Amino acid sequence: MERSPRIILAACLIVAGCSSGQPGSDKSAKGAANDPGQLLFEKHCSSCHGTGIGNPGFSKKTGTAALEAKYKGQLPSLLEDRTDLTPDLIKYVVRNGVTVMAPYRKTEISDSELEQIAAYLSKPKPSADHTL
Repeated sequence: MERSPRIILAACLIVAGCSSGQPGSDKSAKGAANDPGQLLFEKHCSSCHGTGIGNPGFSKKTGTAALEAKYKGQLPSLLEDRTDLTPDLIKYVVRNGVTVMAPYRKTEISDSELEQIAAYLSKPKPSADHTL
């Protein structure tokens, strides 16, 4: 019986580490080193707007779930899948907040970091119709 809490704690730490979006996760290993904007997105944004499970009992992270409810399938709920985001829109929302998302100060995400995140999220995505 004494091991049970330790096992649960270890499992929680493993899950938290796997879904943290920090360098070393599967996603960051797939080319994030070539895109500083992706690393900054993972550091500052993916805890709410990334893939994976959310709070206990929720299948998605809070930001992803909120956008899914807002757009009802009309737009992707994952920011990284969106093709309609402009750098100006991203910067405005980050600095001013929107609905339940609080604004981020320059001391939390610098202007330089925000420029890189905005460039990453707004860059053209590969077309689904594209064949090699």
